[in-house]
Amino acid sequence: MKISPLSLGVIHFVGIGGIGMSGIAEILHGLGQKVQGSDIAVNPNVQRLKEKGIPIFIGHKAENIEKANLLVVSSAIIGENPEIKEAERRGIAIIHRSEMLAQLARLKFSAIVSGSHGKTTTTSLIASIFDAASLNPTVINGGIITAYGTNARLGNGDWMVIESDESDGSFVDLSPTVAVVTNIDPEHLEHYGSFEALKEAFQNFIEKIPFYGFGVLCIDHPVVEEMISKISNKTLLTYGFSEKAHVRAINILREKDKTTFDVEIRFPQEALVVWKGIQVSLMGDHNIQNVLAALTVARKLEIPRELIKEAFMSFKGVKRRFTKVSDILGVTIYDDYAHHPVEISATLKAALGMTEGRVISVLQPHRYSRVSRLMEDFAKCLKESSQVYIVPIYSAGESPIEGIDHTVLSLKMKEYGIPVKSLSGKDELFLELTSFLKEGDIVLFMGAGTISQWAYSFPEFHSKFRGGL
Repeated sequence: MKISPLSLGVIHFVGIGGIGMSGIAEILHGLGQKVQGSDIAVNPNVQRLKEKGIPIFIGHKAENIEKANLLVVSSAIIGENPEIKEAERRGIAIIHRSEMLAQLARLKFSAIVSGSHGKTTTTSLIASIFDAASLNPTVINGGIITAYGTNARLGNGDWMVIESDESDGSFVDLSPTVAVVTNIDPEHLEHYGSFEALKEAFQNFIEKIPFYGFGVLCIDHPVVEEMISKISNKTLLTYGFSEKAHVRAINILREKDKTTFDVEIRFPQEALVVWKGIQVSLMGDHNIQNVLAALTVARKLEIPRELIKEAFMSFKGVKRRFTKVSDILGVTIYDDYAHHPVEISATLKAALGMTEGRVISVLQPHRYSRVSRLMEDFAKCLKESSQVYIVPIYSAGESPIEGIDHTVLSLKMKEYGIPVKSLSGKDELFLELTSFLKEGDIVLFMGAGTISQWAYSFPEFHSKFRGGL
């Protein structure tokens, strides 16, 4: 596999530590391209790439691109960046991350997963099935796949499995052989301007499927179902709990550490087939839908049933997707990336299905703009928690919005009768939790910011504080 018959020279990634950028950089490095990059700080992605021999500068400076022949940037790079300004001054080509990803995707058949929620797990499940079928795929994911220890892997097979990014509209640059849409919610409207424009972008993405490809869409989601009715002359397969789905989950058994269910498959012009005993170590209805999406892709590609079932049974999950951190003094700690009300509700529902005891939710809201736009949804999404703790909003580079903070959100939750406390930060949170928790509790640390680090440092604090009691 070669990206180009020509040498690309030194490819410099501005913001190489981002999850999407790091994955593309890792694949290009594996292809033998000369890759380097820069970021404002060392993070696990930066450390992983450095261990692979990729030179990385900490801090953005004009001299970092002295040897660069091409710059790759992402929408996360905002404001005046000295490396971009220097590249413009010297006439060095600058391309968006999505363009590089699109060029990589053209080298192989591609299964591309899109949607507001569930993309990372669905991408990982498809990759797991392709691995079980010895297809040796190239994978670029939006989260760390536990089985890989990374979010990207170069394979020598004919397929790429890719998680797309709809946040800046760049996913429409991709040309999928197989396109998956998990759901469509009103997210990233700061880019699209309206929900209608976002829905149109997803429709454009599906309409890029070639005549030999197909789409896989969750019919449980009303916006997706509406979009299906507008698309013609494409092979579209649906999945979900709905009786209208081509691939439907039935006879669901939820246990503490696994979910088992049967699947009805009604492909067009084919007889009904029932697969018994699909088992996966994932919890929640949202994850059943993710499994159904991957199963639909694999079934259409005629991957044998036993290989598909084997892949699900051995699936080890994705980092920060309902990841068990610790069992400490009878308390179970989970870390989850959920930062949208839909995701938060799904994570809470999954936890509630595992226990008859208490579920305590710790939320670090993500972005002032998201909290402002979805205040009512945030206020209601944790209503089934035994106790909620809210810490300050993780800005993700945004400027504060007057009248929008974690204390305002806490007051709004109280209007719905939710037991909630707004706390100043990690230290106050840890003291509150340690005083409140009892044996049998589940604690969910949720958010897309620094909350994950707190989840992993809390067990030691709790053990020291309570261990002698």
